[in-house]
Amino acid sequence: MPTSFDGLQFPIPSSSHKASSSQTGKEIIAEALSMVDHQSSQKALAEKNWRKRYPHYFKMLVEQGIRNGIHPITIAKQGLHKAHHSFHFYRNGQRYLLKDMMNDVKIENLYTIKLQGENDAAPEWYVPYKGEKLKGQALLAQIQHWEDTGIIEPSHADALRTAQSHPEWFNLSDRTLVLFGAGSEAGPLTWLSKWKANIVAVDLPNQRIWGKILKTIQQGNATLYAPCSEKLSPNTSTAILKEKLGADLLTQTPEIAHWLSQNEHQLDLAAIAYLDGEKHVRVSMAMDSIMQHVSQQKSDTSLMFMCTPTDVYAVPKEVITASRQKFQQRSKTQQMISKTIATVSGQYFFKKNRHTLITSENGKEYGIADCLVVEQGPNYALAKRIQQWRATLARHSGQRVSINIAPSTTTHSVTKNPLLKAAFNGASLFDVESFEPETTNAIMAALWIHDLRHPESVANPETHLDHPLELMMHGANHGGLWRVAYLARSALPFAALYGFANQKLRLDKMIGKQKK
Repeated sequence: MPTSFDGLQFPIPSSSHKASSSQTGKEIIAEALSMVDHQSSQKALAEKNWRKRYPHYFKMLVEQGIRNGIHPITIAKQGLHKAHHSFHFYRNGQRYLLKDMMNDVKIENLYTIKLQGENDAAPEWYVPYKGEKLKGQALLAQIQHWEDTGIIEPSHADALRTAQSHPEWFNLSDRTLVLFGAGSEAGPLTWLSKWKANIVAVDLPNQRIWGKILKTIQQGNATLYAPCSEKLSPNTSTAILKEKLGADLLTQTPEIAHWLSQNEHQLDLAAIAYLDGEKHVRVSMAMDSIMQHVSQQKSDTSLMFMCTPTDVYAVPKEVITASRQKFQQRSKTQQMISKTIATVSGQYFFKKNRHTLITSENGKEYGIADCLVVEQGPNYALAKRIQQWRATLARHSGQRVSINIAPSTTTHSVTKNPLLKAAFNGASLFDVESFEPETTNAIMAALWIHDLRHPESVANPETHLDHPLELMMHGANHGGLWRVAYLARSALPFAALYGFANQKLRLDKMIGKQKK
């Protein structure tokens, strides 16, 4: 039986005998910066208050990335190289460097269980939104509204409109899509199960998780392929299957990679698994190791990632212009309230967004949307940055890569944090919209299909980009965060206070009048 210390782990320095996610994170970010900004790299290594100061260094990654088109590639290479040389993998008391795991660890077999959905309905796409199923003109009108109000970027709106005009794209009987963290609340499983997809589901051996996955598959028209540590009869009952299926990304990393590499079909790998705290970094590294290995074995493999809006990104010039205009066009009442609160709070609330532009060597100007939320922590930021690095590097190497920013979503993993839940409730004060999971799932699943099907999608490495960071600019659904008038994390605490109060006093009606 695996112990709590089996599998993928943070390194343990011999001097302290205790793993430090902060120290490892600092070292990875410092190495990522080392060849493009030596001074910031050294400051990151020496940083004493990483837990609070990490946003500065993540912002430097973006700022230096903008300046030269080769910088994002260099940053990604250095960061991933350091990460793979830092993390360890344990098996039966033996320790391996993560980079050596695939070759040095003895592989145990995983077997495949196949299950066919029981529904034969034709594939269909719609967007559940506020109790309605939006399709046709109603869907197009909502997409236009989101675009007009700055909730989604024009490229995101265009992708959704294109997907809506190609219903044939949603018959996925010709694709084999691998979901790491298949049972994820924000994942596309429900939609893929309705689109005749061949779904390879990877998730923890857990009766609750697999009960949900099996039920979803049975109700749909897709085909499921699931890993199992023992060979079972094709006629095994669902009751037994939910007890037996699954593979652990953290402890069975090499087994999963080997199992997928043996699959005879072209694979589309989706890194959607999420765990709390430092485990999120570890599971991101596990998915990265598997993706890297499978891609080396099967060069036609595509990758998919979903970014968080609460991160720091390079953005087009027009986004900065919109944020500046929003700041300048505040009503006198809003200006007075925000100035008073900023003064009383010692400038903690309502810091003006940075509206400066950076000129890249390609001649274009880009801005920075700094939407990092300190409370989410450096582990969350690092886990998501690892995914951006892999996406950047893979596309540069010629792989198809779908990576899109998903909106803030009221999943359980988010709303169990009282501050974030309240902030979401108060987000409308700043013209930011958070989405219900079923809405996000429908939108992001369609965006993935768009990226797989559309020959001119930026996911296609043959589609020209003026700068590698434009890969993350296209298709963004940030819920309005990119275009807010204030630095997002300086408005979040007040949004949370407003969210708490609004539940009791219905302040939204009063504020709505002030906005008019």
